[in-house]
Amino acid sequence: MDTRHLIRISATALATAGLLVSGCSSGGSSPSASASAPLNAVPAALTTYYAQKLSWRDCGAPGFQCATMKAPLDYRKPERADIKLAVSRKKATGPGKRIGSLLVNPGGPGGSAVGYLQAYAAVGYPAPVRARYDMVAVDPRGVARSEPVECLTGKEMDAYTQVDQTPDDQGEAGKLVTSFKDFAAGCEKRSAAILPHVSTVETARDMDILRAVLGDGKLNFVGASYGTFLGATYAELFPARVGRLVLDGAMDPSLPAREMNRDQTAGFETAFQSFAADCVKREDCPLGTGTPSEAGKRLKGFFDELDAKPVPTGESRPLGESLATTGVIAAMYDESAWPQLRSALTRATGGDGADLLALADTYYERSEDGSYANLMYANAAVNCLDLPPAFTGPDEVRNELRAFEEASPVFGEGLAWASLTCGYWPTKATGTPHRIEAKGAAPIAVVGTTRDPATPYKWAQSLAGQLDSGTLLTYDGDGHTAYGRGSDCIDTAINTYLLEGTPPKDGKKCS
Repeated sequence: MDTRHLIRISATALATAGLLVSGCSSGGSSPSASASAPLNAVPAALTTYYAQKLSWRDCGAPGFQCATMKAPLDYRKPERADIKLAVSRKKATGPGKRIGSLLVNPGGPGGSAVGYLQAYAAVGYPAPVRARYDMVAVDPRGVARSEPVECLTGKEMDAYTQVDQTPDDQGEAGKLVTSFKDFAAGCEKRSAAILPHVSTVETARDMDILRAVLGDGKLNFVGASYGTFLGATYAELFPARVGRLVLDGAMDPSLPAREMNRDQTAGFETAFQSFAADCVKREDCPLGTGTPSEAGKRLKGFFDELDAKPVPTGESRPLGESLATTGVIAAMYDESAWPQLRSALTRATGGDGADLLALADTYYERSEDGSYANLMYANAAVNCLDLPPAFTGPDEVRNELRAFEEASPVFGEGLAWASLTCGYWPTKATGTPHRIEAKGAAPIAVVGTTRDPATPYKWAQSLAGQLDSGTLLTYDGDGHTAYGRGSDCIDTAINTYLLEGTPPKDGKKCS
């Protein structure tokens, strides 16, 4: 159940768009480009990057173009080596005067922005926005098409996702620690050169190169979940170059990893309670009748049964507690997945774990052939570089178990142990938790959902309060993020901001 920052579920499928709970939630910035020194001018050593010309080619579906952009692998020593970043765009369709480029990022960290653009943003964003913006995405360094971080083989990843993350004794705790160490060692073995250079600060600096290469004086950006931290970091580094920034499903960069992970744990509990309140009213609820808390006890009891005796799935991987928990967590990201979860739990409690395993596999981006996308590898690499680890050993986890279990009786124990991931990372963190104010930036729209599982609403409140020009837009509802998820009120407010430059009124609420 290595559930780090990620995933959003649409009505038809899971798709990357948010934060994946992990041992190392993102935050902080690199000392090489600190908040105290905004980058107001292009350093001389970077002029060739800012002046480069992209060679566009047709790719994917009709109307899409792709190119490769160069950036320095190490911004402190740009002369040493380049990194190649995959960029894609779909030009403004009209009618109306073109505003510029709109960069999108679906979160993760580790989600493919290019994949998100081509599968959703460039066809699913409101037509008036697509008419007046070139829709653009760049896969962040270390992600998908941009020199991806690699760590494990498919078979190794299969084993990793099945490790018991609620150890009952020293032996089981030892096996879990070994799995974290093996994961980290695999990343170091296969991706040592890039691991020190996938921080959020570096990716934000890549975004500024792209802004210039595209010919835009200001950056217009929509970031979801972890993408909000990326956007806020950009505003911190380049306040004078902020155009229209939408930060949807906001993170709080001031939190240390342990507090952030505990908040997320509470967020998943809030989402589960909402699911359970709906479930117990239905005849097909596999968690019975009664209160949401009673449903939670039944689910935790089922997880305990799977811990002792996994159920078959029709393939070589049985459904144990870790994979089952991941499958349930995946369905918390969007209420449209609740019927799918009820059905999957019904089959699993009846002895067939195939559907719940399928939810977990989609969450992990596992293909039918047993291979995995690099989502989980990039996720850990970025998170473990952005913040010091939440825990550095099993004793620290044990000392905090009660706090995590109070945050979530259903998920707390497993998510506490999952927070140990970065404790064994081969690359030392370069970032630290801190407030982001971005003084001098144009108005920035921060969006929060009241029952968001992965980015709790209070994070949006906090980020909007930190940003000197932040305005808070609230969606009173379920699921992860708000823009483009069915609220006309939210969509109208964001569309108006993107098209006219008028931000939502601070404190505006939608349902």
